[in-house]
Amino acid sequence: MVELESIVSAALAEFAGCNDPAALENSKARYLGKSGRLSELLKSLGKLSPGERPAAGARINAAKESLETALVRRREELADQKLARQLAAEALDISLPGRGLGVGALHPITRTLERIEALFHSLGFSVADGPEIEDDFHNFTALNMPEDHPSRSMHDTFYVEGGMVLRTHTSPVQVRYMEAHPPPIKIIAPGRVYRVDSDATHSPMFHQVEGLWIDETVSFAELKGVFTDFMRRFFERDDLQLRFRPSFFPFTEPSAEIDMSFGDSWLEIAGAGQVHPNVLRAVDIDPERYQGFAFGMGSDRLAMLRYGVNDLRLFFENDLRFLRQFA
Repeated sequence: MVELESIVSAALAEFAGCNDPAALENSKARYLGKSGRLSELLKSLGKLSPGERPAAGARINAAKESLETALVRRREELADQKLARQLAAEALDISLPGRGLGVGALHPITRTLERIEALFHSLGFSVADGPEIEDDFHNFTALNMPEDHPSRSMHDTFYVEGGMVLRTHTSPVQVRYMEAHPPPIKIIAPGRVYRVDSDATHSPMFHQVEGLWIDETVSFAELKGVFTDFMRRFFERDDLQLRFRPSFFPFTEPSAEIDMSFGDSWLEIAGAGQVHPNVLRAVDIDPERYQGFAFGMGSDRLAMLRYGVNDLRLFFENDLRFLRQFA
């Protein structure tokens, strides 16, 4: 059976030299297939004498098992090599930090509004809210701005169907609150407002915070005290200076523009004044008994000053490169 030993040696060498599964399967067919060399040797057992067949058959079967074991081992080696190459090609540097998930943060305008609300809450003010689509009465008429009054030109805005309007200020919230609540009233009304205006310091949509304090003895002195205290706490400067310049607003009398010292100059920051008697009459509050003040300021302007932003439009362009600075 010298030929058997030669076949086994050749098969083992060929299996070991195969570097891919397809070549290995071709080698298997040459030795263990139906027409393979080992199979042909089994077929030749019929030529042997009856006494020689059992021993020869046992040797051939042992050789067949040996080759099948070698074949399985080589298949596993090729699979391991393929996996090793794949792992090497797709290797990750596990010493690097993971990418992780993006961390969100409040928008700087939202942070500013929350700061304003917290400061006024500490002064005893509640927060009131109202619709952004208003009717003519609450947005204009109840605020001493009858139809065709010149002051309406200061509030050019967006109109919708049915004579409704996108509110030009949050003063309608004050009107609705006074309609539903008797004095004393002490609220702020933050929210979005809309006007046809757009440049570095104006936006068609912006945020405003208005305040209202109505009681029997609330005077202009309380207005100056409350607003000065708020501004100094907002900017965290006890030396912050404010001035109140005489002005005109149809819903307050007397009225004032409030300026803040800003470097070597003054910057307009809010409008305010004693609530006009006609506004109180419009909501069935007796102006002979009650009085008070109202103010309005742009919270976006405060955010610009607090964060050193020189263009209001940056807040609303959703550029993450800009917004990440406030995260």
